Amino acid sequence: MTSPAERYAAARRRQADSRTELARFARGYDFPFDDFQNQACRALEAGEGVLVAAPTGAGKTVVGEFAVHLALAKGLKAFYTTPIKALSNQKYLDLVARHGSDRVGLLTGDTSLNPHADVIVMTTEVLRNMLYSGSRDLDRLGYVVMDEVHYLADRFRGPVWEEVMIHLAPEVLVVSLSATVSNAEEFGDWLGQVRGTTAVVVSEHRPVPLTQHMMVGRRLLPLYSLRTVTDSDGQAQASAQPPLNPDLLRSVRDARRAAAGRQPGDTGGRRHGGAGRPGRWARGAGGRRRPSHRGEAGARTAHLRPPSRVAVIKALDGADLLPAIVFVFSRTGCENAVREAVTRGVDLTTAQEARRIREIIERRTAQIPDRDLGVLGFHAWEHALTRGVAAHHAGLLPVFKETVEELFAANLVKVVYATETLSLGINMPARTVVLESLRKWNGSAHVNLTPGEYTQLTGRAGRRGIDVEGHAVVLATDDAEPTFVASLASRRTYPLVSAFRPTYNMAVNLLARLPRDRAREVLESSFAQFQADRGVVELAAEARRKRRRLDALEKQMACHLGDFGEYALLRHRISDAEADQSRGNRSNRRGEASRSISSLGRGDVVVFRTGRRRRHGVVLAQEAAHTGEPRLTVVGEDGRVHTLTPQNAPDGVARVGALPVSEAVDARRPRERERLTGRLLEALRAGTLDASTQRGSRRGNRAGEDGANVAQHLERLRHEMRAHPCHACPHREEHARIGRRWVRTRNELEVIQARVNRRTGTIARQFDAVCRVLLELGYLDPADRGHPEGKLRVTGAGRMLARVYAERDLLVAECLRQGLWDGLSSAELAGAVSACVYEPRLAASSLGLPAAPGSRLADVLQQELAISRRIGDLEALERVEASTGAEPALAGAVRIWAEGADLSVVLEDTDLTAGDFVRWCKQLLDVLGQLATIGSGGEGQTDQTGTALTAADACLDVNRGVVSWSSV
Repeated sequence: MTSPAERYAAARRRQADSRTELARFARGYDFPFDDFQNQACRALEAGEGVLVAAPTGAGKTVVGEFAVHLALAKGLKAFYTTPIKALSNQKYLDLVARHGSDRVGLLTGDTSLNPHADVIVMTTEVLRNMLYSGSRDLDRLGYVVMDEVHYLADRFRGPVWEEVMIHLAPEVLVVSLSATVSNAEEFGDWLGQVRGTTAVVVSEHRPVPLTQHMMVGRRLLPLYSLRTVTDSDGQAQASAQPPLNPDLLRSVRDARRAAAGRQPGDTGGRRHGGAGRPGRWARGAGGRRRPSHRGEAGARTAHLRPPSRVAVIKALDGADLLPAIVFVFSRTGCENAVREAVTRGVDLTTAQEARRIREIIERRTAQIPDRDLGVLGFHAWEHALTRGVAAHHAGLLPVFKETVEELFAANLVKVVYATETLSLGINMPARTVVLESLRKWNGSAHVNLTPGEYTQLTGRAGRRGIDVEGHAVVLATDDAEPTFVASLASRRTYPLVSAFRPTYNMAVNLLARLPRDRAREVLESSFAQFQADRGVVELAAEARRKRRRLDALEKQMACHLGDFGEYALLRHRISDAEADQSRGNRSNRRGEASRSISSLGRGDVVVFRTGRRRRHGVVLAQEAAHTGEPRLTVVGEDGRVHTLTPQNAPDGVARVGALPVSEAVDARRPRERERLTGRLLEALRAGTLDASTQRGSRRGNRAGEDGANVAQHLERLRHEMRAHPCHACPHREEHARIGRRWVRTRNELEVIQARVNRRTGTIARQFDAVCRVLLELGYLDPADRGHPEGKLRVTGAGRMLARVYAERDLLVAECLRQGLWDGLSSAELAGAVSACVYEPRLAASSLGLPAAPGSRLADVLQQELAISRRIGDLEALERVEASTGAEPALAGAVRIWAEGADLSVVLEDTDLTAGDFVRWCKQLLDVLGQLATIGSGGEGQTDQTGTALTAADACLDVNRGVVSWSSV
């Protein structure tokens, strides 16, 4: 029982809490906040930045909306950033509904609504551009919400997030909202370093519990033996490792037997199973019975076919598990699934629902001309929607996607077949999520889903305030065994890994504001460098232990006659030379070869022996074979690719120099292999390779010497040893035993230190390489030409590059600077610039509609390709990650569209969907809009006024019809 004093104190606290901004804010919601929401909001009100990591649907955005509330209450501005335009549109509508359209603006590159409002929703790229340009809209900025901040792991968009966090003014509080990741604390530590005090709030509680199922044939079965629901990471709440459902395991086994031609439930116990099929027990030697495993092996190797899509829908409908999102990792697969469902008679809507669907479709698509309906596949799309089935993927027309989202949110569409892009933030929760497969194409190979991807996808299941629980269903196939599904559903192993890297635009913007050394420091404050440095901690600790061991050994072998360390190294070198000279000691030589191979990396020029011949080659890769031994992939001077291991190169490999080799060089491509071989031969003829630059111990050098040189070298070493003062020491052999341990420890320390050096300062080294490319092209100048590695000055061309924000920023800037686009018509300019934007999904895809040979556009496209090759050569020379080159495949389609062609004409000879065409045109409009703002230049630039005016016209020509149809 509390005392009167305690009750009085509690009452005072409640009274104080009721007067906080959080209390005022909470009164605007019709549900009580969860603990993690209250904790994050209190930290924010106390003046701390906040990182919130919580499951999909947990209500993280409440914290972001509280930041907006605080900004308005304090007379400050708030920016709400998202990674993609669709999320920005959605959040804009949410905030308008809460605060009114006069207080909320939207900026997404191609959309600008009320851009000077106190609350602005924008894509992260827009905020980055505002920071670099010093926009006045940053005045009074108090809060920045970074929604879906785990996007910083994205290779293309990720670096922008880190740029923003590094460059925001220190007084701005950052609210970072992330999906659940396993290293939220590490990310929070970095935020604390770059942004000041940051509260890390992690919630692993799903507001709507998730039940895991698998579907075998037509049966829907729980994954676990008990009705075990799982938390945000899919981890069972009832037990750390709940047992798998035995009925599920039995059903999978029976399904395999059925697929192998056996009957479900047949144990194989009959003595005579028919011709050619022995029973479970067969006679062995001596008449004894022995078990026959042929039936079990057959069952294991039989293919487990997934249930049909119609069977899945019927099972979900019968179990009251609709609406559902079915993830299919293919656009074509999504469209085929819808077609299959409709063709086979699936109808999930009532007559009244079908009427409402048609009304919404008519409202959403009223502006589409009748002539375009056919090419857009409108009628088949509408028919499927009225049956309650739809597809959702990046190739869909934006207005079609928005219609599907509205219908699904209204529970009118019951099944949506979607690619994984739907899992990235769009607010489309469902009662059930179905995974047709646990493998997907990652751009180069089919790979299994990671636990993080599994959690992100299944996080859509369960609608807060509607469903008591959500459901995740995996279709049983050969690649989706119950044990594998359980491993995905129970592991919290999806760390946030930075994808940050310096870009050309970033480099000139930094150097325009900061001296070079300060710019390097800024980049080294990135999360990427933070993670690299943390990874070095263990190596550095091991290096310190080795140094302490070296110190102790040096004291033990100290000699009054001289430096016994030098003497020990001489003896070690002699021992190595003798081992090399001895042909009988192959295992020793293989170990030496292994060490020499391990010390090499990409770009090293080496000498190696094949048969009786010695060859030169360039190392492309050094990796471990399945046996654990190191393996080199080398392009030889003969133009062939050699794989060198201690087995086939027992004499080792000697490094004699280096050539810059880009990571993009692929030895499987004959043209790239020929170019690399040519560069190697040219360097050999010019004598620019220097054997004195060998890496690692001198063993690599000896491995490449012939027998006579080895003998001379060995004799010289013996002479040096006999002449050394320590050779006369009476305790020489006792010291030498310690010296051998000292040499071994010293070599181990060198290997560890080399690994440390490769990992520390990586971002700054990348920045230096980017700067060297810009110096070569004239975007930077050394302030002191006698010291090109010193201070750098941004040239007029560099100032132009600083205003180009695109994936291929340097290519765009080079085309502008060289006047390549001068004199083009607006349609030709649109086509030419599309080559700096478009990237085909498949390397071999052909879009047709090429520019006419000999035309002005065709000539410009050829020159763009030449500029791309020039940039690529410089990047290879400086070891900069290769940029994407010009891709002219879309130019013809864009040109005729800008000239006024109908959509059907544009698409008839291409393999693009209307949605893809619109998406690329939107990105093209962003770059054209930037060109339209670049007027006459200064030093190092041609006058861009004419191109700027043409770009403005091109924007109008491209942004018409289907391209302009988008809602907010």
